Amino acid sequence: MDEMPERTAEERTAVVIRVAVVAATAVLLVLDPDVAGERFTVAAVLVAVAAVYAAGLLVGGLRGPLPVKPALLTGVDGLLVVLACGLTGGARSLMVAALPLVAIAAALRAGQSVARLAALALGAGYTAAAVLGSEPSQSLGSRVLIGLWWTGFLLATAVLVGVFVRLLERQLAVAAESRARAETEHERYLSERAQGRARLDGARVVLHEFRTPVASLTALSADLAADRLSDDARRRATGLLAEHAAHLRDMLDGLADLAVIDGSPLGRVRPRRVDLADLAEAVLDAAGVAEERRRPHVEPDGAAVQCDPQRLRRLLTNLVENAARHSGDAPVELDLRHDGTTLTAEVRDRGPGLPAGQEGLVTAKGVALGERRGTAGLGLWIAEALATAMAGELSLLPRDDGGLVARLDLPLPPA
Repeated sequence: MDEMPERTAEERTAVVIRVAVVAATAVLLVLDPDVAGERFTVAAVLVAVAAVYAAGLLVGGLRGPLPVKPALLTGVDGLLVVLACGLTGGARSLMVAALPLVAIAAALRAGQSVARLAALALGAGYTAAAVLGSEPSQSLGSRVLIGLWWTGFLLATAVLVGVFVRLLERQLAVAAESRARAETEHERYLSERAQGRARLDGARVVLHEFRTPVASLTALSADLAADRLSDDARRRATGLLAEHAAHLRDMLDGLADLAVIDGSPLGRVRPRRVDLADLAEAVLDAAGVAEERRRPHVEPDGAAVQCDPQRLRRLLTNLVENAARHSGDAPVELDLRHDGTTLTAEVRDRGPGLPAGQEGLVTAKGVALGERRGTAGLGLWIAEALATAMAGELSLLPRDDGGLVARLDLPLPPA
């Protein structure tokens, strides 16, 4: 079904060519009236009608979308040219040169089948014009032969234009495919570059977090090996060694969490049902929070979500460990709420909180926030990486009367 064409540069060009053909026909009649002979008056009327038609399309095309469908344009153009051929000499008419233009336009506007039918119709019309409009001195056989010759020429023109159109369409399709492939490769490159930067950031974090305890371990072990310490100093050094070893163990546990950011190290973990009450207890257990310090809250009762349990548990465990480490003996609150589409988790502590200007900030490079240093910086960085991998958002907020609120929003469906 034909649609109304929009005003394009190509359509405006076609309108201008149509006006030029009409003008050329008028000039031909003025310069050589004998070309129409006794049919001059009828030919002049036809040129006037064609001029009004071309001018109307020109004005309409300048104002907006063309008010005529392509099939109708082709039909009217062909009819006017065939009539002009019949009125200006038939088989010897110069207007036959306009017929290929109509055939080309039909091939460009419509499909190959329609263009071939239009070419055959134009050829049949021209053959009739040649038979009826030629001089009596020209034989009927000659008129028919010329008509058939032009019919074949018009058909060949339509077929050739159709071939060119298909070739152009294929080239455009190949170009579009190449462009899409290039865009995909560029996006992949950007993604790989971002991942590379993230790995570099991770390496910097690890280097920063490991440098101090390793340097201390080196110095202490050297002193112990050289037997340069007194008994009291030896006991203190042994205690520091134990603390540094525990510190390194905590950081290694944190680095192990990075394995689940892009997927489980044991294979792909598919989302499954996770009961929020059970999750809260498991997280508090994993973080080593004493019973008397635990303040879990789940809303609504019996709420459950569909998610990767390993990622979610490690994410919340990092936040709870950070809260427990900086709260002294104060309670650690773990609040889990699900509204049907989003899981909101808040971990509240009574630690040192955040300095002014760092509200809502979570660093992607493990830079310490205020007094939260050491493995806390690494833990918060890992927590944010896990939240990002789960399409969530992690923010740090100051708590009334002191402390910190780590708020996590994750889009998770109910179980």
